[in-house]
Amino acid sequence: MHNTALHYLHLQPDGELPPLENKPPFKAILIIDDEVSEMWRWEVCRWLVEKGCRYLMAWGRESEAWKESVEDACLEAFDYEDVPEDKLVIASSHDDEELSDVFWFSKHRAHHPAHELKPVWLLHVAAEARQEALFSEYEDA
Repeated sequence: MHNTALHYLHLQPDGELPPLENKPPFKAILIIDDEVSEMWRWEVCRWLVEKGCRYLMAWGRESEAWKESVEDACLEAFDYEDVPEDKLVIASSHDDEELSDVFWFSKHRAHHPAHELKPVWLLHVAAEARQEALFSEYEDA
């Protein structure tokens, strides 16, 4: 049985973003299996900041670009001024690591200075969903 704080969201590459309303600050692991447009990447990063993502771990295609985009989206949300600590988005990219290592990092090392971040979202950018396989891999990490 997976942790009740673990959630999965399948995102079709360059597709519409679903509503994520009334979510507490959360941690997200962005698993990018498929190529997307730069404009869509920016849209997703702004959406994540707006919806309460406070720690993003990017893994897969162009993970460094995703990391930089979410950091920029956070700065943009505050007109490139100082970001309050409770609104800060910490981001990391993990392009040279196994996904299981990113899951372990999420569980044991990814901490925010202002939030406990109990909800963990696996955001999967791919043509096909893999919820059960990713849940299983996360639990085993």
